[in-house]
Amino acid sequence: MHPVREQNKINKRKAIIDAAIKLFSRNGYEQTSIEELAREAGVGKGTVYSYFQTKKEIVHAFCEAELDFTRSELAAHTNPESSLQEQLLVIFMAEFKHITENRDFGRIYLQESVFPREHHGEADLEMQNQYFEILYPIYRGAQRRGELRSDLELLHIAGHFWALHLLILSCWYNGMIPTKEAPEAMKTLINQAVDGLKPPTI
Repeated sequence: MHPVREQNKINKRKAIIDAAIKLFSRNGYEQTSIEELAREAGVGKGTVYSYFQTKKEIVHAFCEAELDFTRSELAAHTNPESSLQEQLLVIFMAEFKHITENRDFGRIYLQESVFPREHHGEADLEMQNQYFEILYPIYRGAQRRGELRSDLELLHIAGHFWALHLLILSCWYNGMIPTKEAPEAMKTLINQAVDGLKPPTI
């Protein structure tokens, strides 16, 4: 495809996502129509549908952007042999940054991913699998290095630490933890969890 045409498609897609972040945050997810999205993005209604069939697909695009940002942060600041604490802190703080920089839209994203209005579809499960593909090698490495018990199921480990991440986000939204204190709070929770999940010393 011609580079100019390809860049134009990228720009239009981003304009639609940016419009959704603005309108969902201001008017609410349910109250925002595709017509309003198109008008805010400066494109036709048909153009919106050529990129996203539903509003939920726009939320998925936000999630995809979060996963891409998380991967890049992980690659830039750690390596596969970094400690479990280091790698998890980078992952969760990357997610924290991505969500909290878009506060109201982040709340919608969390609602749709944690308490969806309907059962997860194939796209949701695929997104979940991509997330696990980032985390599982990290947990396997931690088990190999003796940072975590080897008898623990990877899914259970993932759930344990993700719950801590949600706790930090909840406290931030409630005003209990200011942004600048979130990394240290997350680090403390990770360390406490790791200490409790380590294999016993002989």
